Amino acid sequence: MVAVTSRTNQSKADRDPADWLPPLADAHCQYAADWAATKLRWDLTADAREINALRGVASGCGHQTVEYEPAA
Repeated sequence: MVAVTSRTNQSKADRDPADWLPPLADAHCQYAADWAATKLRWDLTADAREINALRGVASGCGHQTVEYEPAA
């Protein structure tokens, strides 16, 4: 969990990475990695726009590791 301001939390609402990224560009890579890890952990689906957005972010991240443990 990452602490954010109320304004940032409200701006995100329930939007996925295709429609919202953290305001600080330095946080994009970690946000995308955390998002992907959550999807993988819980075996959740992602639509094409979401996948393309994550790939776009990842292309600028260098070697960002996505770590997760599958849910029981």
